[in-house]
This record gives sequence, C-alpha cells and structure tokens, in this order.
Amino acid sequence: MAHRGKLNVLSGLLQCPPVKIFHKFTGRPEFPDEANAACDISTHLSASIDIKVNDRHVRFSLLNNPSHLEAVNPVSMGKTRSKQLHLKEGQYSLDDSSRMGDKVLNVQVHGDAAFTGQGVNQETLMLSQAPHFNVGGSLHVVVNNQVGFTLPAYRGRSCRYVTDLAKCISAPVIHVNGDHPELVVKATNIAFEYQRKFRKDVFIDYNCFRRWGHNELDDPTFTNPRLYKLIHNRKSIPDVYVERLISEGVVNEEDVNNITSEYTKYLQSQYEAVNAYQPEVSYYQEQWSSMSTAPKAIETWDTGVDENLLKTIGQASVRIPSEFNIHPHLAKTHVKNRLSRISEGKDLDWATAEALAFGSLLMEGRNVRLSGEDVGRGTFSHRHAMLVDQETEAIHVPLNHMHEDQKGFLEVANSILSEEAVLGFEYGMAYDSPDNLCIWEAQFGDFYNGAQIIVDAFIASGESKWVRSNGLVMLLPHGYDGAASEHSSCRLERFLQLTDSPESAPDSEAACLHVANPTTPAQYFHLLRRQVVRNYRKPLIIVAPKLLLRLADAVSPLSDFAPRTHFQPVIGDGLADALKVKRVIFVSGKHYYELHKERVRARLEDVAIVRVEALAPFPLPELQMQLSKYKNATKFIWSQEEHRNMGAWSFMKPRFENLCGRKLVYAGRSEAPTPAVGASSLHRVEVEHVLKEPLYNLK
Repeated sequence: MAHRGKLNVLSGLLQCPPVKIFHKFTGRPEFPDEANAACDISTHLSASIDIKVNDRHVRFSLLNNPSHLEAVNPVSMGKTRSKQLHLKEGQYSLDDSSRMGDKVLNVQVHGDAAFTGQGVNQETLMLSQAPHFNVGGSLHVVVNNQVGFTLPAYRGRSCRYVTDLAKCISAPVIHVNGDHPELVVKATNIAFEYQRKFRKDVFIDYNCFRRWGHNELDDPTFTNPRLYKLIHNRKSIPDVYVERLISEGVVNEEDVNNITSEYTKYLQSQYEAVNAYQPEVSYYQEQWSSMSTAPKAIETWDTGVDENLLKTIGQASVRIPSEFNIHPHLAKTHVKNRLSRISEGKDLDWATAEALAFGSLLMEGRNVRLSGEDVGRGTFSHRHAMLVDQETEAIHVPLNHMHEDQKGFLEVANSILSEEAVLGFEYGMAYDSPDNLCIWEAQFGDFYNGAQIIVDAFIASGESKWVRSNGLVMLLPHGYDGAASEHSSCRLERFLQLTDSPESAPDSEAACLHVANPTTPAQYFHLLRRQVVRNYRKPLIIVAPKLLLRLADAVSPLSDFAPRTHFQPVIGDGLADALKVKRVIFVSGKHYYELHKERVRARLEDVAIVRVEALAPFPLPELQMQLSKYKNATKFIWSQEEHRNMGAWSFMKPRFENLCGRKLVYAGRSEAPTPAVGASSLHRVEVEHVLKEPLYNLK
C-alpha cells in the first residue's frame, strides 16, 4: 500500500508498537546506527509479523513504498510469486492439485486518484493472469476518499467509478459504504471467498472520505469547499458506530470511556518511551541470514566451473526429446553450432556462455529466472533458451532437463509489453530470493526508461533507505550500429550518475549499483555467477551487446571459464609493446573491437587499448596496474561511441584524474540531445570520426 492510512494499518492490523512510529516522527532513524542507513519518511515504514488467526500463525508483510503512488504494487506481486516458488505451490509444485495462492495471498491497497491516474496499475493488472506472473489472484482495496490531494473526483478520471479499470480484466468490484464497518467486513469476506474459489483478482471499493486535507495541517477548503462543508458537519465514523452500538445495547457510555481512556494511556506510555527506544535489527534475517552488507573493499571471487561439467551443460542446453518438432533452421544453426563448438573445443559465443552460467547455477541447486519481452528467443534471435514445437507449440526448456535429480530450474518469463510493472515485479522476486538469480532484460536498453521510477525509487536507493539488499540483474542491450535514437543507448550515464561511487577516494563493493560493460562471453559468464556466489547482494547493471552476439572476435576459450578464473574489472592490452606505447586509449564495451581492428590494420605500434569492463565500483587498483606498464606514455584518452554528454565520460574523467593522477582526454561524438542520428549517411560520418580521433588525432 501507499502512505494513506498506513500508520493505522501498522499500529492496528500489524501490531507495530506505537513507540516505533513516535520514534520515527521525532526525526530519528528507524534502524540501528550500525545499519548506516539514509532512512525514509515515517509513512514509508514496513512491517512483518506473525499473527495468530484461528489457532494458526499467518505472516503479514507490508513492503516499504516510495512516494511514487502505486509503484510498489508490482513489487508486492513479485515478492508473492517468490514466496510461492519457495513454498512450491501451483506451477512450482509436482502436485497437480496445488494452485497458485494456496498459501500466499497478495493484497494491494490503492488510493482512488492514484489508481485511476497511474499507468502502472493497468500494467500490473495485465500481469494478473499472465503465465509466470500469475500469483493466484490479488485482493484489491481502493480507499475512495473522493479527492486526490486537491483534485475532486470529477476532474480525476474519465469514468464513472474509481474502480472501472478493473473491467479490463473482468474483475468483480464490490462497492461498500465506509460509514458501515460491518458491511465493510461483509464485503471483505465476499471478496476473499471469490479469490479463494476462482484465484482471480477481486476489488473492494471503500466509498468513504478524508476528514482532513492531504495531511493534518492541510486545509482542503481552499479547493473543495462544498465537499468539506459536508464532511466537517458530520460525525466521524467511529463516533457514528459507537452511537449505534450504544443504541443496540452492545456497549454503554462507561465502556466507551474506558476503552478510549485505556488506549489513550497506552499511547501516552508509548510516547514517553521514545527516548529509551532502541530500533531493532530487522534486516538480514530468515532467508537473508547468510548474507551481509557489501564490504568497504574490492573483492575478487572465483567463479570458474569444472570444464567437463561445462561441456555436459553445453550439450544439454540444446538437447531435445526425440518426439519434439524443432524448427529446422534452429536444428541446423543453433543446435549444430553449439554442439560443434563444444565437441571440437572451439571458442564459445555469448549465448553459449550464458547457457553455461545458467546451467552451472541450476546444477548447484539455484533457480534462475529470466524475464522481459521476448527473452525466450532473445530480441536478436540468439538465445533460444526455450524452444517451441512447430506442430503443437509445446514449450521445451532444455536446461530444465539436464539431470534426473536436478534441483534448480530456469523460469523463462516472456513478459507482457511493459517495463515499469515487469521490472518492479522482478525487483520483488529478487527482494525475497537472495539464493536465486533474477534477471530482467530490456528488449532494447533504451526502453528501460519506461521503468525509471523502479530504478530510482527501488533499485538504486532501496538498500540505503530500507536496508533491503537486492541482487537483481538488468540486461540492457546497447551499441551504436545505425539503429537511431531508441535502439542505440541504454543511457549508461544515468546509472553511473545514480551510483554513490566517490570521485576522490577509492571505491568499494558497497557501491549502491554495480555497472559493467563486458566485452567477452567469459566476462559475462563470470558476472552472472558472481552475482549469486558472493555473500552479499547488489543490483547489477550489465550493458549487454547486440553486434557482439555474433562477432567472430567476441568469443572465449573454455579455459576462461575453468576453476580459478574470475571476472576481470579491467582487461589490459596483450598486443602492444609497453615500452613503445605513447598513447593509451581506455575504452568500454564493443567500441574496443572497432579500435583494435583499425589499430591492427594501420600497424600502430605506439598505441595500447585498455578495456574498462567494470565501471562501478571504479576499478582503481586494476587501472593503476595498467598505467604502471606504460612508462613512456604521454597521452591518456577515454574513447567512447556515445555522445560527450552521455556514456561513461563524465563518470570516468574526475575519478581517473583524481585517483590515477593522469589527465584524461576525451575522444568521441560531440554533445547531442538525442542518443543517435536517424540517417545512415550521418551515422557513417560519426563512425569515421569516433574511430579515427583517438588513434590519429588529439596530438
């Protein structure tokens, strides 16, 4: 739920001690000092408690929410689905009678104006019955206050009922007058019974009002005088209900006074205990108990795997049942090529490296979830993690049939055409699943900005605000290849700007975002495995390739995946004679291959090209090691495909100069308002400039 009415839910239903709420309202942190948290406002608090219901314990969990109304809804669905995976219910169960929602229920509490106004609600509702996103139906409560901030209902929507959006999934709506608590209970029971029977979404519309303005200090009569004349001339719902109970002989005046007096004394005692209150540790517990905060240091993790096991996984990744009707083109290319690469010891391509990373984690008993638009095949038809029978359209995921005693499984979640809701859903999955690898892939990296709210309010800042680590991986296809504005850039600069990487001090694994731009399949393999091998979790932003998926030079030998191998934050130049080098070019991503090809063609012996694979945390030790090789170098250049006001330049320059002690010169496209040009002739001119400037110019 969002913040409207949240404190009542916390202190009432979820039995949160009022002293905790009062403590927060006095401006103090809700976490112990050791958490080093930035914290959040009081109405964004969360809670998780076991409540005894009918002699059984039920865990009630309320998620932290940002002020972006309704954005937390898909996150709650993702967490719900993760619980269902953990409990092996419904689609995760071997029992055919098990249904999604048998043991876990998702409840979403909406505000009236936000429910109709925020597009994430439509996206989230469209997930409700979609394969791999269905949670067995959510119970929705719309708190219909008749006004949103200052906006009256007749200006706040273009439909009659605040719940009309529910019609898009044919969900039933129960409208109930909030003046009558017993009818509210009845409506809730009806909604719950519907959800239990049909496992579909159901709505309750609380037709009620907000006595004060947007908050207790706000004056709503400035903008809604007639409405609030009516509200201020009527008694509160508790007062009306008490009068009814007295009139029916259920209680008397003395009972009411005693109840009020006792609870007021309790609240006063809780308020007086604020100074002595010590926030409890509420993080890294239960399934997170083996995790910790990331260290204030840079670490290297061995993520290699036995070569024979990798060969077995590679072969299994394209194995199909004899009766399966595979597409003939895939049989000739995808399957045949992968088997030949493995059996003949050839270097491995990007898709094979990914399959080996997934398969090795599955063999270790971990689950992998790959989500996004068209991820089964892959936007660029390279992955084919799921195969479709050409006659029956049955789906076969080879990696789920590697071994008869296999414990971990790959869930290929081809999503609806949504970014915000789906990314929020995957954040929720990773929020609850530290032992599994959760990946969201954008169709093109450019499209992630449809989910900017999730990135800003959850992924980049969630751990700092709420001490909730998250290991979600974002794969963002990126690269300037003439595909124009919306198919070229994942806006790398925005993620780097969101990091808390220091400009004038060594970085550490504690950076809020880890950002990488790998240039080899092995590097990608190690990044994916490292994400779950480590004993801490950080969101990982991978600038994913497009052209490199099939580039002959962008391959890795199997030995690069073997034990005692790991991700390299920086890859040095293996061609240049260090003593002859006058010019050192630092580069990240696919641009390396173009520069390297031109250097070899022109036989430039005084140029070294260093690949910066990890951008955040800033790889200071590795960069210093590379710089120490080139004692005769006089020019240090940052070369990138992106425009000067984009890409990694603004991030690299101050850190490189402050920490490495060398002046860094820019080479690349000039500033621009759009990531890429839309005319091929203009693109060719830019490519020529980007290629030649760092190698020949900048004297």
